[in-house]
Order: sequence, then structure tokens, then C-alpha cells
Amino acid sequence: MKTIDDLQVAGKRVFVRADLNVPLDGETITDDGRIRAAVPTIAKLTESGAKVIVASHLGRPKGAPEPRFSLAPVARRLGELLGKQVAFATDTVGESAREAVAGLGEGDVVLLENLRFNAGETSKDDAERGAFADQLAGLADLYVGDGFGAVHRKHASVYDLPARLPHAAGDLIAAELHVLRQLTEDVKRPYAVVLGGAKVSDKLGVIDHLLERADRILIGGGMAYTFLKAQGHEIGTSLLQDDQIEAVQEYLARAKERGVEFVLPVDVLVGPEFPDLKTKAPAHPQAVSVAQIPADQMGLDIGPETCELYASKLADAATVFWNGPMGVFEHPDFAEGTRAVAQALVESPAFTVVGGGDSAAAVRILGFDENAFGHISTGGGASLEYLEGKTLPGLAALED
Repeated sequence: MKTIDDLQVAGKRVFVRADLNVPLDGETITDDGRIRAAVPTIAKLTESGAKVIVASHLGRPKGAPEPRFSLAPVARRLGELLGKQVAFATDTVGESAREAVAGLGEGDVVLLENLRFNAGETSKDDAERGAFADQLAGLADLYVGDGFGAVHRKHASVYDLPARLPHAAGDLIAAELHVLRQLTEDVKRPYAVVLGGAKVSDKLGVIDHLLERADRILIGGGMAYTFLKAQGHEIGTSLLQDDQIEAVQEYLARAKERGVEFVLPVDVLVGPEFPDLKTKAPAHPQAVSVAQIPADQMGLDIGPETCELYASKLADAATVFWNGPMGVFEHPDFAEGTRAVAQALVESPAFTVVGGGDSAAAVRILGFDENAFGHISTGGGASLEYLEGKTLPGLAALED
């Protein structure tokens, strides 16, 4: 796979597929981590005299413009981080985009409007997707894939466009691959994995793969309650995927057979209902043993004993991969479990990887220094699919 160091970019129009899919509150960016992660590659290209065309998706618009998903706020923030004006095209391949690209000088940058405002970006029809890729290709001379958070998608700008232009991987994708290989090839042991988040179904593939590789798997978040139910516990009104209980029981049995330590919460914080994340009104949680979850209560975070247990299970690890919060970290009453895991990683001498998505957001929201972790990934879903051993379309498209 070529990198941008293998390209001659001076004076060329370089299309950079970034992942600038940041959370917005109106027009306010609440976490700019993905924009900051994209800056080094863009800056490297501008400093080499490229005319840079940046493109990304944001949110899930349905193939047509939706003002709430506009990338205009991202263009402003990108300009601040680059220390230069970033032009903004109000469409993807229309008149605004063509004029903005035509006006680029060496070292200039333009950000196109949300790619998903065009139905061709996400179409399952190869011809429709290809037609949009043809239009995008008409804007550029070279392609750089640097949106790691999107490489698991077979989308026009990720999969089809590289086939139409000389292409290379950006520095962010190169860095992500280097880290992921350390989690899959010649791993330093003990290798501990922490998985959280809402749905166990989202993590079954990676659990299946990790049972062959990890020494220890710790489970938290909403997905933990399906595991607890599978062990016969009363889980009250906690999140449950009843249709996954049989699969979970099978994984627990396989872990035991293979000698993989599978660690589940021993206590949880419960409340009568899901907390109000807008007002952050006090929820008055109660810590209870997993054997004593009241029938009318909902588990919303791991409890203090589990925080200590998980910290002890991570203390002697040589490699740690963490994907998914331990509870509803957005509310202060249910953030301690996620904070405890993050703190354990900070204090660990292990090579620590925070696997993108909500985990990466939690690290920043809870005030941790990002440099205290070995690596914070920009792609939750992409990281998980890589660890499952899947072929990622966006990476396959960058191969020579």
C-alpha cells in the first residue's frame, strides 16, 4: 500500500477522503477529535504544494441536503486548526465545488459539502455509486484515503473513487494500521480487552475473533446485562437482547474451554429510568450486587467493586484494547465506570489502544490527556471489523 510520501503532489489536485463526522449541537462542534486527527495529512499535502480537496460525510442524511448535517461548521474549525482559510463548497460535485476547486492555488484547501447529500455516495447499486465516483474523480488528479472511520463502508468516495485515480493511504490510516497490527500480530501478553457499549450484537464478531487471541476479556456497558441474564441473574429493566442469550452462553463456554478469562461486573449502579442527558439532573443511583438488581430498576454503570476489579485485571496487562463505555458516561452520576477504566489504562505500563467511537469521545469529555494513551483510534466500527478479520473495502481499494 502506497503512502502520500510515494506521491508527487506539488501543483496537483489531491482529493483527501477524511472522516470529519463530528458530533454537533446545532452548529457547535462538541468534540473535534476527528478533525484534529485529519490535520497532519492535510497540512503535509499543503506544505508540499498540493491543491487539497477535502471530503467527508457527517451523520446519516438520506441522499439529499439536510442543513443540520452541513459540514460548514467543520470547514471553520478545520481552518482554525490549519491556520489558514479553508474554502467551503456548498455542494459535492456541482457548480460550487467545480468553482472552488478551479480557484485553488498551491497549498490551498477546499472542503466539499457532506458527501451523503448525494445518493450515489452510499448507494448499493454499483452503477449509481460509480457514476458519483466518476464526478468526484473529475475534480482531482490524485486520491488520498485518510478517513479510517469510514474504510469499512463500500461507499463511492471510499471504495470506488480510488480505482479511478492514482491513490495512496494518508498518514492517519497508516498509523491506524500500524497499531491494529500490534493487536493482531505478535501481540505482547497478557492481552486484555475491554468491551462496552449498548448492544452485545455489535460486538459478537469481535468477541468470536478475540476468543482465539485475547487472554482476558472484560465486559461492561449495556451489553453486560445480556451476559448477566445468560448467567441466570435478574436484570430488572436493564437493556437486554434476549435473542442473543444463546450466543452469549456459547461464548462463555468457549472462553472457559480455551482458558480465556471472561470478566463480568460484580456490582452495578441502578436507577429507576434512563437519566436526563440534557439537564443532567441528579439521578441518585444505587450500587447493588449483580445478584440483587431490583426488578423495577435499570443498570446504568458498573459499580465501585467492579471498577476496582477491572483496574486490577488491567494492571498487569502488556496490551490493552478498549472499545465501548462502561455506562451512561454522558451523565455525571454514571460516568465513574468509564472513568475508572480510562484511569486504569493511563496508569498501566501496557500498550493501550482506545478503539474509537464513544470510548474516544469519553476520554476527551472526561478530561483525560489523549497523550496518556498509546493510541486513540478514529474508527470504532472499522477497528472492530479489522479485529474480526474482515476485509475492509476502503483498505482493499488502497492496495496496489
